[in-house]
Amino acid sequence: MGNLILVVVAALVFLLVVMLVRAVRIVPQQRHDIVERLGKYNRTLTPGLNLLIPVIESVRAKVDMREQVVSFPPQPVITSDNLVVSIDTVLYFKVIDPGRATYEIASFLQAIEQLTVTTLRNVIGSLDLEKALTSRDQINQHLSVVLDEATGRWGIKVTRVEIKAIEPPPSIRDSMEKQMRAERDRRAAILTAEGVKQSQILTAEGDRQGQVLRARGDREARMLRAEGEAKAIQTVFNAIHAANPDPKLLAYQYLQTLPQIANGQANKVWIIPAELTQALGGIGQALGGAFGDLSNPSPTPITSPPEAVDPEIQQIEEAAAAEVAAIEESGKAI
Repeated sequence: MGNLILVVVAALVFLLVVMLVRAVRIVPQQRHDIVERLGKYNRTLTPGLNLLIPVIESVRAKVDMREQVVSFPPQPVITSDNLVVSIDTVLYFKVIDPGRATYEIASFLQAIEQLTVTTLRNVIGSLDLEKALTSRDQINQHLSVVLDEATGRWGIKVTRVEIKAIEPPPSIRDSMEKQMRAERDRRAAILTAEGVKQSQILTAEGDRQGQVLRARGDREARMLRAEGEAKAIQTVFNAIHAANPDPKLLAYQYLQTLPQIANGQANKVWIIPAELTQALGGIGQALGGAFGDLSNPSPTPITSPPEAVDPEIQQIEEAAAAEVAAIEESGKAI
């Protein structure tokens, strides 16, 4: 009898310990537990230490409150130009109301997947392939708005929807690759032609600037030479006027300049200037009529030479006579 009592007491103690263990619940961070009392929703356990009434209360569901990522398998979608493309989507969502996520829908993850597929088909069906490939941001935004509105009554917040890949048919991919290759070749040809054009423009511009600089330098050199010659002529002119030469010396200098005028490789015919007669006449007058009238080819003999002749004047007269004779010979030849 005593042993039976001990067994009963031990069983009761064990049962009490088990009930106490089941009554104490520790909920980790970012998790909420749904508690039912006699099969009816009672409360939601928050992170930390919580107590339950054994047998009467039980935990129905454990809801993860963290943001979750779900990658759906590729879905075939038909575009507006009747092309079948395969689209992969990635969904980001989080539970904001554990009670509604548990009691409003049986499987919110499957519901979100099916809703994403139907919405994606509706959106892609209104676009052609080219626009679908270039309008991912608009498609993502439209999916987010539709899914967030539909899942809000389930206590779920869709934070982001991303299209991971859009795969067109193999034949369309080949055509697109050929088109892109042709476009790249066209751009390369345009860039090459543009480079050649710019090179030619720069070369022509350089040649033009070189010619302009050379012409400018030539012009400045000529101007400097002309200024030098003008200064030289002015200096000679000033010196002549300062010396106040007589007509005899000027006529003699004129005769000395005539051979230089006639000298030249391009001179085939030498025209005797009209001033030559006046110059010879001046020299004749300077020599006192020793050569007579130079306009007459036959010379007039000297009747009365001067009594005393200066050696320098003698040399001048001899040089003038030689030059006059040369001029007369040239005139006869002409």
